[in-house]
Amino acid sequence: MTTRLADIAAQAGVSEATVSRVLNGKPGVAATTRQSVLAALDVLGYERPVRLRQRSEGLVGLITPELENPIFPALAQVIGQALTRQGYTPVLATQTPGGSTEDELTEMLVDRGVAGIIFVSGLHADTSADMQRYEQLRAQGVPFVLVDGFSPKVQAPFISPDDRAAMALAVTHLVSLGHTNIGLALGPKRFVPVQRKIEGFVRSVQEQLGLAPADIEERLVQHSLYTLEGGQAAASALMDRDCTAIVCASDMMALGAIRAARQRGLEVPKDISVVGFDDSPLIAFTDPPLTTIRKPVPAMGQAAVRTLLEEIGGTPAPHSEFVFMPELVVRGSTASAPGDRNRP
Repeated sequence: MTTRLADIAAQAGVSEATVSRVLNGKPGVAATTRQSVLAALDVLGYERPVRLRQRSEGLVGLITPELENPIFPALAQVIGQALTRQGYTPVLATQTPGGSTEDELTEMLVDRGVAGIIFVSGLHADTSADMQRYEQLRAQGVPFVLVDGFSPKVQAPFISPDDRAAMALAVTHLVSLGHTNIGLALGPKRFVPVQRKIEGFVRSVQEQLGLAPADIEERLVQHSLYTLEGGQAAASALMDRDCTAIVCASDMMALGAIRAARQRGLEVPKDISVVGFDDSPLIAFTDPPLTTIRKPVPAMGQAAVRTLLEEIGGTPAPHSEFVFMPELVVRGSTASAPGDRNRP
Protein backbone atom coordinates (compact mmCIF):
# COMPACT_ATOMS: atom_id res chain seq x y z
CA MET A 1 0.00 0.00 0.00
CA THR A 2 2.87 2.39 0.89
CA THR A 3 4.50 1.72 -2.48
CA ARG A 4 1.21 2.29 -4.25
CA LEU A 5 0.64 5.60 -2.44
CA ALA A 6 4.16 6.73 -3.33
CA ASP A 7 3.64 5.84 -7.01
CA ILE A 8 0.31 7.70 -7.18
CA ALA A 9 1.72 10.71 -5.30
CA ALA A 10 4.69 10.93 -7.68
CA GLN A 11 2.47 10.63 -10.74
CA ALA A 12 0.03 13.29 -9.47
CA GLY A 13 2.72 15.59 -8.08
CA VAL A 14 1.20 15.66 -4.59
CA SER A 15 2.03 14.25 -1.15
CA GLU A 16 1.16 10.73 -0.07
CA ALA A 17 -1.05 12.26 2.64
CA THR A 18 -3.08 14.04 -0.05
CA VAL A 19 -3.49 10.80 -2.00
CA SER A 20 -4.70 9.11 1.17
CA ARG A 21 -7.26 11.87 1.78
CA VAL A 22 -8.63 11.54 -1.75
CA LEU A 23 -8.85 7.74 -1.61
CA ASN A 24 -10.65 7.88 1.73
CA GLY A 25 -13.07 10.61 0.69
CA LYS A 26 -11.79 13.13 3.24
CA PRO A 27 -12.53 16.86 2.89
CA GLY A 28 -9.91 19.58 2.50
CA VAL A 29 -8.62 18.70 -0.98
CA ALA A 30 -9.05 21.09 -3.91
CA ALA A 31 -11.12 19.80 -6.83
CA THR A 32 -8.21 20.12 -9.29
CA THR A 33 -5.91 18.19 -6.93
CA ARG A 34 -8.54 15.50 -6.49
CA GLN A 35 -8.82 15.14 -10.28
CA SER A 36 -5.04 14.86 -10.58
CA VAL A 37 -4.99 11.99 -8.09
CA LEU A 38 -7.85 10.20 -9.89
CA ALA A 39 -6.07 10.67 -13.22
CA ALA A 40 -2.89 9.21 -11.68
CA LEU A 41 -4.86 6.16 -10.54
CA ASP A 42 -6.12 5.63 -14.08
CA VAL A 43 -2.71 6.15 -15.69
CA LEU A 44 -1.01 3.67 -13.34
CA GLY A 45 -3.74 1.10 -13.87
CA TYR A 46 -5.06 1.06 -10.32
CA GLU A 47 -8.78 0.44 -9.87
CA ARG A 48 -10.63 3.39 -8.37
CA PRO A 49 -12.48 2.80 -5.08
CA VAL A 50 -16.22 2.32 -5.74
CA ARG A 51 -17.17 5.75 -4.38
CA LEU A 52 -14.63 7.46 -6.68
CA ARG A 53 -15.65 5.82 -9.94
CA GLN A 54 -17.21 7.81 -12.74
CA ARG A 55 -20.83 8.44 -11.88
CA SER A 56 -23.64 7.33 -14.12
CA GLU A 57 -25.35 10.17 -15.96
CA GLY A 58 -28.60 8.30 -15.59
CA LEU A 59 -29.28 7.80 -11.87
CA VAL A 60 -30.34 10.35 -9.26
CA GLY A 61 -31.12 9.32 -5.71
CA LEU A 62 -34.12 10.63 -3.79
CA ILE A 63 -34.20 9.94 -0.04
CA THR A 64 -37.49 10.50 1.82
CA PRO A 65 -38.39 9.82 5.47
CA GLU A 66 -41.42 7.61 4.75
CA LEU A 67 -44.34 7.31 2.34
CA GLU A 68 -47.29 7.09 4.74
CA ASN A 69 -47.70 10.85 4.75
CA PRO A 70 -49.11 11.55 1.25
CA ILE A 71 -47.06 14.73 0.86
CA PHE A 72 -43.88 12.68 0.38
CA PRO A 73 -45.18 10.57 -2.54
CA ALA A 74 -46.55 13.79 -4.07
CA LEU A 75 -43.14 15.44 -3.88
CA ALA A 76 -41.42 12.27 -5.11
CA GLN A 77 -43.73 12.21 -8.13
CA VAL A 78 -42.92 15.82 -9.07
CA ILE A 79 -39.18 15.23 -8.65
CA GLY A 80 -39.32 11.90 -10.53
CA GLN A 81 -41.19 13.41 -13.48
CA ALA A 82 -38.81 16.38 -13.67
CA LEU A 83 -35.78 14.07 -13.62
CA THR A 84 -37.25 11.78 -16.27
CA ARG A 85 -37.88 14.75 -18.57
CA GLN A 86 -34.18 15.59 -18.29
CA GLY A 87 -33.09 12.05 -19.16
CA TYR A 88 -32.33 10.86 -15.63
CA THR A 89 -33.75 7.89 -13.76
CA PRO A 90 -34.88 8.56 -10.18
CA VAL A 91 -33.96 6.00 -7.53
CA LEU A 92 -36.35 6.30 -4.59
CA ALA A 93 -34.87 5.31 -1.22
CA THR A 94 -37.27 5.43 1.72
CA GLN A 95 -36.54 5.24 5.41
CA THR A 96 -38.79 2.99 7.44
CA PRO A 97 -39.02 2.44 11.21
CA GLY A 98 -36.46 -0.22 12.09
CA GLY A 99 -35.20 -0.20 8.51
CA SER A 100 -32.40 1.59 6.69
CA THR A 101 -31.12 4.88 8.05
CA GLU A 102 -30.43 7.97 5.95
CA ASP A 103 -26.69 7.26 6.14
CA GLU A 104 -27.16 3.65 4.98
CA LEU A 105 -29.39 4.74 2.09
CA THR A 106 -26.86 7.41 1.13
CA GLU A 107 -24.03 4.87 1.10
CA MET A 108 -26.13 2.49 -1.00
CA LEU A 109 -26.85 5.20 -3.58
CA VAL A 110 -23.21 6.34 -3.69
CA ASP A 111 -22.04 2.75 -4.19
CA ARG A 112 -24.38 2.54 -7.19
CA GLY A 113 -22.76 5.59 -8.74
CA VAL A 114 -25.66 8.03 -8.67
CA ALA A 115 -25.03 11.37 -10.32
CA GLY A 116 -26.49 13.22 -7.33
CA ILE A 117 -28.90 12.96 -4.39
CA ILE A 118 -31.96 14.94 -3.27
CA PHE A 119 -32.70 14.70 0.46
CA VAL A 120 -36.27 15.43 1.58
CA SER A 121 -36.93 16.26 5.26
CA GLY A 122 -33.69 14.52 6.20
CA LEU A 123 -31.23 14.88 9.05
CA HIS A 124 -30.36 18.34 7.69
CA ALA A 125 -33.65 19.46 9.29
CA ASP A 126 -32.69 18.06 12.71
CA THR A 127 -30.73 20.55 14.82
CA SER A 128 -29.43 17.70 17.01
CA ALA A 129 -27.89 15.78 14.08
CA ASP A 130 -24.22 15.86 13.07
CA MET A 131 -23.95 17.85 9.82
CA GLN A 132 -20.48 16.45 9.11
CA ARG A 133 -22.11 13.61 7.14
CA TYR A 134 -23.00 16.07 4.37
CA GLU A 135 -19.49 17.49 4.21
CA GLN A 136 -18.18 13.94 3.86
CA LEU A 137 -20.61 13.36 1.00
CA ARG A 138 -19.42 16.54 -0.69
CA ALA A 139 -15.82 15.38 -0.22
CA GLN A 140 -16.70 12.26 -2.19
CA GLY A 141 -17.73 14.48 -5.10
CA VAL A 142 -21.46 13.74 -4.93
CA PRO A 143 -23.70 16.76 -5.70
CA PHE A 144 -26.78 17.06 -3.50
CA VAL A 145 -29.73 19.32 -2.70
CA LEU A 146 -31.59 19.50 0.63
CA VAL A 147 -35.37 19.99 0.76
CA ASP A 148 -37.40 21.04 3.84
CA GLY A 149 -34.88 22.04 6.47
CA PHE A 150 -31.84 24.28 6.78
CA SER A 151 -28.45 24.29 8.47
CA PRO A 152 -25.84 27.06 8.23
CA LYS A 153 -23.21 24.34 8.78
CA VAL A 154 -23.86 22.72 5.38
CA GLN A 155 -22.60 24.35 2.19
CA ALA A 156 -25.37 23.27 -0.18
CA PRO A 157 -28.53 24.54 -1.88
CA PHE A 158 -31.67 24.30 0.29
CA ILE A 159 -35.30 24.30 -0.90
CA SER A 160 -37.95 25.25 1.69
CA PRO A 161 -41.50 26.53 2.09
CA ASP A 162 -41.88 29.76 4.09
CA ASP A 163 -43.03 28.19 7.37
CA ARG A 164 -43.28 31.52 9.17
CA ALA A 165 -45.49 33.00 6.47
CA ALA A 166 -47.63 29.84 6.53
CA MET A 167 -48.46 30.37 10.19
CA ALA A 168 -49.26 34.03 9.56
CA LEU A 169 -51.76 32.97 6.89
CA ALA A 170 -53.44 30.46 9.23
CA VAL A 171 -53.60 32.79 12.24
CA THR A 172 -54.90 35.73 10.18
CA HIS A 173 -57.65 33.52 8.74
CA LEU A 174 -58.76 32.25 12.16
CA VAL A 175 -58.62 35.69 13.82
CA SER A 176 -60.82 37.03 11.00
CA LEU A 177 -63.37 34.38 12.01
CA GLY A 178 -63.40 35.64 15.60
CA HIS A 179 -61.11 33.05 17.19
CA THR A 180 -59.03 34.39 20.09
CA ASN A 181 -57.79 31.11 21.59
CA ILE A 182 -55.83 29.43 18.79
CA GLY A 183 -53.58 26.41 19.37
CA LEU A 184 -50.67 25.04 17.32
CA ALA A 185 -50.05 21.28 17.06
CA LEU A 186 -46.71 20.25 15.59
CA GLY A 187 -43.77 17.86 15.75
CA PRO A 188 -40.65 17.71 17.97
CA LYS A 189 -38.97 21.05 18.62
CA ARG A 190 -35.51 19.99 17.40
CA PHE A 191 -36.59 20.26 13.74
CA VAL A 192 -35.95 23.51 11.87
CA PRO A 193 -39.41 23.67 10.17
CA VAL A 194 -41.02 23.24 13.60
CA GLN A 195 -38.97 26.07 15.07
CA ARG A 196 -39.85 28.33 12.17
CA LYS A 197 -43.55 27.55 12.45
CA ILE A 198 -43.44 28.42 16.15
CA GLU A 199 -41.70 31.72 15.36
CA GLY A 200 -44.33 32.63 12.77
CA PHE A 201 -47.21 31.52 14.99
CA VAL A 202 -46.01 33.37 18.10
CA ARG A 203 -45.34 36.56 16.14
CA SER A 204 -48.75 36.50 14.43
CA VAL A 205 -50.72 35.74 17.60
CA GLN A 206 -48.79 38.44 19.46
CA GLU A 207 -49.42 41.04 16.76
CA GLN A 208 -53.08 40.19 16.17
CA LEU A 209 -54.29 39.21 19.64
CA GLY A 210 -51.83 41.03 21.90
CA LEU A 211 -50.73 37.97 23.88
CA ALA A 212 -47.29 37.72 25.45
CA PRO A 213 -44.85 35.48 23.51
CA ALA A 214 -43.93 33.39 26.57
CA ASP A 215 -47.60 32.75 27.33
CA ILE A 216 -48.30 31.80 23.71
CA GLU A 217 -45.51 29.25 23.54
CA GLU A 218 -46.25 27.76 26.94
CA ARG A 219 -50.05 27.54 26.64
CA LEU A 220 -50.92 27.41 22.95
CA VAL A 221 -48.09 25.33 21.40
CA GLN A 222 -48.24 21.53 21.72
CA HIS A 223 -45.53 19.19 20.43
CA SER A 224 -46.31 15.66 19.30
CA LEU A 225 -45.61 13.35 16.34
CA TYR A 226 -46.29 14.01 12.65
CA THR A 227 -48.99 11.34 12.53
CA LEU A 228 -52.74 11.05 12.83
CA GLU A 229 -52.31 9.79 16.39
CA GLY A 230 -49.88 12.60 17.15
CA GLY A 231 -52.39 15.17 15.94
CA GLN A 232 -55.09 13.56 18.01
CA ALA A 233 -52.98 13.72 21.18
CA ALA A 234 -51.86 17.31 20.61
CA ALA A 235 -55.38 18.49 19.78
CA SER A 236 -56.76 16.87 22.94
CA ALA A 237 -54.21 18.77 25.03
CA LEU A 238 -55.07 22.05 23.28
CA MET A 239 -58.82 21.50 23.67
CA ASP A 240 -58.21 21.00 27.39
CA ARG A 241 -56.91 24.59 27.30
CA ASP A 242 -60.17 25.80 25.70
CA CYS A 243 -58.78 26.37 22.20
CA THR A 244 -61.57 26.99 19.68
CA ALA A 245 -59.22 26.60 16.70
CA ILE A 246 -56.15 24.45 16.06
CA VAL A 247 -53.47 24.93 13.43
CA CYS A 248 -51.69 21.65 12.61
CA ALA A 249 -48.24 21.25 11.08
CA SER A 250 -49.41 18.52 8.68
CA ASP A 251 -52.67 17.35 7.15
CA MET A 252 -52.27 14.00 8.88
CA MET A 253 -52.12 15.75 12.25
CA ALA A 254 -55.19 17.77 11.27
CA LEU A 255 -57.16 14.59 10.58
CA GLY A 256 -56.13 13.43 14.05
CA ALA A 257 -57.37 16.71 15.51
CA ILE A 258 -60.76 16.22 13.85
CA ARG A 259 -60.93 12.72 15.31
CA ALA A 260 -60.11 14.09 18.78
CA ALA A 261 -62.89 16.67 18.48
CA ARG A 262 -65.44 14.06 17.46
CA GLN A 263 -64.47 11.79 20.35
CA ARG A 264 -65.52 14.66 22.62
CA GLY A 265 -68.82 15.06 20.83
CA LEU A 266 -67.70 18.27 19.14
CA GLU A 267 -68.46 19.19 15.54
CA VAL A 268 -65.89 20.57 13.10
CA PRO A 269 -66.15 23.45 12.28
CA LYS A 270 -69.24 24.36 14.37
CA ASP A 271 -67.54 23.85 17.74
CA ILE A 272 -63.89 23.92 16.77
CA SER A 273 -61.97 24.92 13.62
CA VAL A 274 -59.01 22.94 12.26
CA VAL A 275 -56.33 24.05 9.76
CA GLY A 276 -53.87 21.59 8.17
CA PHE A 277 -50.56 22.03 6.40
CA ASP A 278 -49.40 20.55 3.05
CA ASP A 279 -52.65 20.22 1.03
CA SER A 280 -51.66 16.65 0.25
CA PRO A 281 -53.61 14.60 -2.32
CA LEU A 282 -57.25 13.72 -1.47
CA ILE A 283 -57.31 16.12 1.50
CA ALA A 284 -59.99 18.19 -0.26
CA PHE A 285 -62.33 15.19 -0.01
CA THR A 286 -62.16 14.55 3.74
CA ASP A 287 -65.15 15.10 6.03
CA PRO A 288 -65.25 18.02 6.33
CA PRO A 289 -62.99 19.11 3.45
CA LEU A 290 -59.87 20.42 5.15
CA THR A 291 -58.86 24.05 5.24
CA THR A 292 -55.08 23.89 4.90
CA ILE A 293 -51.88 25.69 3.98
CA ARG A 294 -50.82 24.47 0.56
CA LYS A 295 -47.14 23.65 0.35
CA PRO A 296 -45.85 24.70 -3.11
CA VAL A 297 -44.84 21.10 -4.00
CA PRO A 298 -44.60 21.47 -7.82
CA ALA A 299 -42.41 24.58 -7.59
CA MET A 300 -40.24 23.11 -4.82
CA GLY A 301 -39.78 19.77 -6.59
CA GLN A 302 -38.88 21.36 -9.92
CA ALA A 303 -36.47 23.78 -8.22
CA ALA A 304 -34.77 20.89 -6.42
CA VAL A 305 -34.19 19.06 -9.72
CA ARG A 306 -33.08 22.17 -11.59
CA THR A 307 -30.63 23.08 -8.81
CA LEU A 308 -29.23 19.54 -8.61
CA LEU A 309 -28.71 19.32 -12.37
CA GLU A 310 -26.82 22.61 -12.25
CA GLU A 311 -24.59 21.09 -9.56
CA ILE A 312 -24.09 17.94 -11.64
CA GLY A 313 -23.32 20.06 -14.71
CA GLY A 314 -20.50 21.85 -12.93
CA THR A 315 -22.26 25.19 -12.39
CA PRO A 316 -23.27 24.99 -8.74
CA ALA A 317 -26.23 26.99 -7.51
CA PRO A 318 -25.52 29.52 -4.75
CA HIS A 319 -25.07 27.83 -1.38
CA SER A 320 -28.19 29.42 0.03
CA GLU A 321 -31.85 28.73 0.71
CA PHE A 322 -34.58 29.09 -1.90
CA VAL A 323 -37.83 29.84 -0.03
CA PHE A 324 -41.25 29.29 -1.62
CA MET A 325 -44.46 31.01 -0.53
CA PRO A 326 -47.32 28.76 0.66
CA GLU A 327 -51.01 29.47 0.04
CA LEU A 328 -54.10 29.35 2.27
CA VAL A 329 -56.82 27.06 0.88
CA VAL A 330 -60.12 27.63 2.68
CA ARG A 331 -62.53 24.70 2.75
CA GLY A 332 -65.01 23.33 5.25
CA SER A 333 -63.04 22.73 8.46
CA THR A 334 -62.96 26.37 9.60
CA ALA A 335 -65.85 28.67 10.58
CA SER A 336 -66.71 31.53 12.91
CA ALA A 337 -65.75 31.02 16.54
CA PRO A 338 -68.47 29.65 18.86
CA GLY A 339 -70.45 32.59 20.23
CA ASP A 340 -69.44 34.70 17.27
CA ARG A 341 -71.89 33.39 14.71
CA ASN A 342 -73.12 36.78 13.49
CA ARG A 343 -69.91 37.42 11.65
CA PRO A 344 -70.19 37.20 7.84
